Amino acid sequence: MASESEQFRGSPFPISRWSPHGTPFAVWCMVAAFGTYFCMYGLRKPFTATTYEGLQAFGMDLKSLLVVVQVIGYMLSKFIGIRVIAEMAPERRVRGILVLTSVALACLLGFGLVPLPWSVVFLFGNGLMLGMIFGLVLGFLEGRRMTEVLAAGLCASFILADGVTKSVGAWLIDRGIPETWMPFGAGMVFMIPLLGFLWMLGQIPVPDQLDQEERQQRVRMDAADRRRYFLHYAPGLSAIIVAYLLITLIRSLRADFAPEIWKSLGVETTPRLFSLSETWIALAIMLCSGLFSLYRNNRLALFHAIAACMLGLALLPISMAAIDAGWIAPFQFMVLVGLGLYLPYVLVHTTLFERIMAVTPDRGNIGYLMYLADSMGYLGYVILVLFRDRLPGPEDPLQFFRALCWIAGSLGFITFGAALVYFLFRLRTVPPNRA
Repeated sequence: MASESEQFRGSPFPISRWSPHGTPFAVWCMVAAFGTYFCMYGLRKPFTATTYEGLQAFGMDLKSLLVVVQVIGYMLSKFIGIRVIAEMAPERRVRGILVLTSVALACLLGFGLVPLPWSVVFLFGNGLMLGMIFGLVLGFLEGRRMTEVLAAGLCASFILADGVTKSVGAWLIDRGIPETWMPFGAGMVFMIPLLGFLWMLGQIPVPDQLDQEERQQRVRMDAADRRRYFLHYAPGLSAIIVAYLLITLIRSLRADFAPEIWKSLGVETTPRLFSLSETWIALAIMLCSGLFSLYRNNRLALFHAIAACMLGLALLPISMAAIDAGWIAPFQFMVLVGLGLYLPYVLVHTTLFERIMAVTPDRGNIGYLMYLADSMGYLGYVILVLFRDRLPGPEDPLQFFRALCWIAGSLGFITFGAALVYFLFRLRTVPPNRA
């Protein structure tokens, strides 16, 4: 497995001549990863920028049905990715991203061409294609001394892109593009720059010897490897996955029903609003996540990252109490809640699994752990959306959102605390060269 990875050195232009620990290399990797995943969001999220008011399919509100259908495809892709991403050879990643995004764009074309209600099937295909993109991009960044910095740029893309792609979708609607054709139009806008960012990704070499000594060599994992790794650390990993599931529920609800939540807050939605709120969140998260790359001690970085996740979740009740008391406006409320959600969500992506993989003696890759968590998170979100109408307060998006923030914030805080206690005891005997 290692030999295949060692053979993948990228082309000689020009990044292979740079120091793999210097600023130019880091900037190249961040731009490539950020741009690739940002453009992927342009194929996935613009349809959520409108409410599809008055439209129905199969007896359901069209907007809710589209969210459910796409997220089911996305969820299934995460389960498939547990195996595919863990076993993917590095030299096949760029080609895989290109094929998946091209089919996803073709699905958006089908959504525009085929009349309702049958066109909703194409949103399922779109989600099914795009669910594995994150793991393929993350594979270029993991196992490096600068992984947190590089991955922070990648994660900033889905925070910022969530707002920007909605803005693009709303802008196209304002220009008279029909709601069923708007997703394809937005996809075309983002597909062209995607090709350039993919080329940049393809130039990134594998981690060097110094990276491997500090963060451990990353290798492909077959079924036996995956099963063995999980069983070795099941209590701690399970606690993190449960907390991640709870965060995914609220983050996804906030993203997919943002226009409805803003409206319930009494704020008129505009294309600029989506981008502005998420930009502040992305900047704060990038700074916080990037700071963890300064930690040379893997164990200490892991413990402090879990504590930061707990602090992030504590922002949820604080922000709700603040808006109830009139101390903050709706815009500040949405930014604070977004910050409280995205801080632990991103740290799981950039730091927790990365440092667990670095500090433990078992070899593998964080793509496996990430897709294990993602599959559970999106399974939970699918169940939530499907049974949303049977839960208290579904007719009021803001009430429903706030109730979930209280519940998931409290339980997530507790489960992250359990993970911290577990790893504090489990990693007491880690050899110095692995800590």
